[in-house]
Amino acid sequence: MSRRATSPDIDATATVLREDREGVALVILNRPEARNALSEDMLAALGGILASLREDTTVRAVVLASNGPAFCAGHDLKEATAHRNDRDRGRAYFQQNFETSAALMQALVDLPQPVIAAVQGMATAAGCQLVAACDLIVASEAARFCTPGVDIGLFCAIPAVPLSRKVAPGHALEMLLTGEPIGAERAREIGLVNRVVPLGREREEAIALARVVASKSSYVQRIGKESFYKQRELPLAEAFESTTRVMTENMMARDAEEGIGAFVEKRTPKWEDR
Repeated sequence: MSRRATSPDIDATATVLREDREGVALVILNRPEARNALSEDMLAALGGILASLREDTTVRAVVLASNGPAFCAGHDLKEATAHRNDRDRGRAYFQQNFETSAALMQALVDLPQPVIAAVQGMATAAGCQLVAACDLIVASEAARFCTPGVDIGLFCAIPAVPLSRKVAPGHALEMLLTGEPIGAERAREIGLVNRVVPLGREREEAIALARVVASKSSYVQRIGKESFYKQRELPLAEAFESTTRVMTENMMARDAEEGIGAFVEKRTPKWEDR
């Protein structure tokens, strides 16, 4: 269950909430009693919201936050364990559930709008994966990050995908092989986190950062985000070829012409997002 709202009148029982704030969509995980574990319902609700955001041209940036002391405890293991009694011992369920989770992370990367995570507390396993899949991360001083699957006999293979693309391989492997949590400052040192702020200010600071992002041309932000993730996976020569094409097309866009003209004329540009 999810809820979109532009006023304080929000269904407190929804697993995921959405509030629109002048071009910024605030998406909130809302299972604080379960440490925001990713249940089937929450995965479906979050996936639905991301799909709606993809088509919403009024939203220029997204902030992903959560209610309660923990950001996200990862997959709902109680829900998963119940399927051990299935005829196939849960294989089909596990496959489907992990595919849904992986698709959700890909949807965050593919979202046209930049996504900023506001992390107040612990982000564990798939919760750490959720953070790493976001474009930018603002964390409170109390935030912790870990991939502790090894502690329960389950390597965090899917979380390793966004994590290994956010930080250097050695740092990612240390987290994956030890399962030990790292603090916010260490997360910033290794490149997982962009900013560390006092506890209680992470959401406010993430929204402020989102508003800076939202003040730019959404056309430029969209093609920029897409180009960034595409070139990162290409060999060096192909990366330069790809980005050369992107910048050439970008230069032909109305907003590039307007932006450069405004810079030369020393005035504020007026974006048309094209």
